[in-house]
Amino acid sequence: MKKNCLLITISLFLLNCEKATIKKKKTGVIAQKAMVVSARVEASKIGLDILKKNGNAYDAMVATHFALAVVYPVAGNIGGGGFMVYRNNDGTKGALDFREKAPVIAHRDMYLDAQGNVIKNKSTEGAYAVGIPGSVAGAFEVFEKFGSLPFKDLIQPAIDLARNGFKVTKKQAISLNRAADKFEKVNNYKTLFEKEWKEGDWIQQEELAQTLERIRDLGKEGFYKGKTADLFVNYVTELGGIISHEDLSKYKAIWRKPITFNYRDYNIISMTLPSSGGICLAQILKSIEPYDISKIKHNSTKYIQLLTEAEKRSYADRANFLGDIDFVKVPIDSLTDTEYIKQRMSTFSWNKATPSPEISHGKILGYESDETTHYSIIDQFGNAVSVTTTLNTGYGSKVLVKGAGFILNNEMDDFSSKPNNPNIYGLIGSEANSIASEKRMLSSMTPTIIEKNGKLKMVLGTPGGSTIITSVLQNILNITEYNMGMQESVNQPRFHHQWLPDVIRMEPKGFDIQIKSSLKSLGYTILEKNALIIGRVDAILVLPNGNLEGGADPRGDDTAVGF
Repeated sequence: MKKNCLLITISLFLLNCEKATIKKKKTGVIAQKAMVVSARVEASKIGLDILKKNGNAYDAMVATHFALAVVYPVAGNIGGGGFMVYRNNDGTKGALDFREKAPVIAHRDMYLDAQGNVIKNKSTEGAYAVGIPGSVAGAFEVFEKFGSLPFKDLIQPAIDLARNGFKVTKKQAISLNRAADKFEKVNNYKTLFEKEWKEGDWIQQEELAQTLERIRDLGKEGFYKGKTADLFVNYVTELGGIISHEDLSKYKAIWRKPITFNYRDYNIISMTLPSSGGICLAQILKSIEPYDISKIKHNSTKYIQLLTEAEKRSYADRANFLGDIDFVKVPIDSLTDTEYIKQRMSTFSWNKATPSPEISHGKILGYESDETTHYSIIDQFGNAVSVTTTLNTGYGSKVLVKGAGFILNNEMDDFSSKPNNPNIYGLIGSEANSIASEKRMLSSMTPTIIEKNGKLKMVLGTPGGSTIITSVLQNILNITEYNMGMQESVNQPRFHHQWLPDVIRMEPKGFDIQIKSSLKSLGYTILEKNALIIGRVDAILVLPNGNLEGGADPRGDDTAVGF
């Protein structure tokens, strides 16, 4: 009897130990009808309030966009640009390019010295680094084509937020304090961001509120002409920049045809050039499609190796072929052709790493910012938008327009200042992405929407500069190959390779030491350091029962809300 009791006790102990080692699956916010996921709770709630007032996803997009310009100054903006991919409830799809452009008098060698060398920081800090902003033009394009509520109702919450203020989070305080010295360096007056910030501090932005009011009252011209334009141009000129009134008045956002392709049973809809995201995503997914990914353990040596080798080849092509499609003829069909992809992967071996110097761009028959931000929206009518917007690096050029209260981008660094010289993210570029008057710089932004069997399945995207594409890729695979939930997917540790430099970047403490050792033995170099964050994915998954699950990235203050 005692023996049986002992066996039962041991069995129960082992069972409890086993249960203790099983990690509880993390489920995100669940909603029945509509959802907004963005970098800040204030912006997400403003977007959702618009949906509750019977606005559609496009109304919510405009409201969320302006709210992020207030509450998330590191990347939310009216002084930057971005891309939107959309899918309406009837299945129609499209994309909007509101990427920044080079000023009219910009030229190929503007960041080179007399010896032809790149001048350090000239394309990243200060007024000379600023591209012509597209965010306000993009918001009006969306509103004029799809908006259903009065524009003043969409922008007023952001005005109130700027005037009344909001609380600084712990992560935001750290971010602001890191940037304070650069705000002081590039501006000729003391900006409101130059102080020692702590969690719970209050930020009020009266000048920004007034700028938003001019946009509310005068429309697009309230930004690109009149008082705001005068404040913008005068201050940039004062600081040695080259943006003119002509640059602002000529800017237009462009509707484009998105990149669409199949991966197994899924239809992927993503951004086309001047974003490299859709093309690179197509190349990588087509490169790995012949392999049975679901049989390869998630984040194992083989999984990381396969994705790394596909990423190397795609980023090599990105460096050589890709640029603004309005300026450069890019062989998109050839780059995403199955036979071309097969040829590119023919040198891949499970036995060893392919050194990046041995990988060039392919032979064609017949080429960005850690502080971008992304938001995903699905409305109660079944419309979906995926929007990625940016100032490029954190707080962009650090120029805060005197009297107007908004931060300007440093997107000129996303051009190739000199062919084969890396930008701030280590990305190599060629002549295809060289600087030219009124040209759009190449981007990695990858706003993406996924369908299955003709129905909406997922909306996702992320900030992260050059890591955007690989972060979106890994979350697609988490859902399609490993049947994860949306929050579970977003929470997974991520890795990244971009051809050059020839290293696998890994988020710290997320990968098994034996896997890292195995990769090193195959010839891979691992870069793993504290505070290395790869993307902040904000996504929505349509569940089998029709409910929505939001995935808000815990790496930031990101928040999903729905009803």
